[in-house]
Amino acid sequence: METYLRIAGIIKESIVDGPGIRMVVFAQGCKHRCPGCHNPETHAFDGGTLVTVESIIEQAKKNPLLDGITFSGGDPFEQAPAFSILAREAKKLNLDIVTYTGYTYEYLLENLSRHDGWDTLLDLTDILVDGKYESSKRNILLKFRGSENQRIIDVKRSKMENKIVLVN
Repeated sequence: METYLRIAGIIKESIVDGPGIRMVVFAQGCKHRCPGCHNPETHAFDGGTLVTVESIIEQAKKNPLLDGITFSGGDPFEQAPAFSILAREAKKLNLDIVTYTGYTYEYLLENLSRHDGWDTLLDLTDILVDGKYESSKRNILLKFRGSENQRIIDVKRSKMENKIVLVN
């Protein structure tokens, strides 16, 4: 059985959405609807296009220079089961995963059991960029994020050390 994602689009190569050369998959659907959002066209849950996980993986296989895949949005946690499958398949290609979400790391941890796939997607994420975009805290000098409240979190180390470990 094929797994489908509803996406707003794909960027085949990016150097601004995480470390190294990355494919970026933009999830379609976001509950946060942050004022000033960089991707407001991704908010509607019925927009975008349905694609298979396999079609995304096939695109990734064509580029041997990729370091990883970034899940942006919209919010990938709104389609966590399908993004988890994509992350698992990407890991088989030795690609790392960066996930952007409007939820905070703490909120995700507190609500893992209430949302299907959140635990798996978080476990498969190497770097999490968390928090809603806040236009009053916009800073164009920040690396990989839009506003100063957002954090770049090393998920594996944070889980091991039982505290939030930020990526420099």
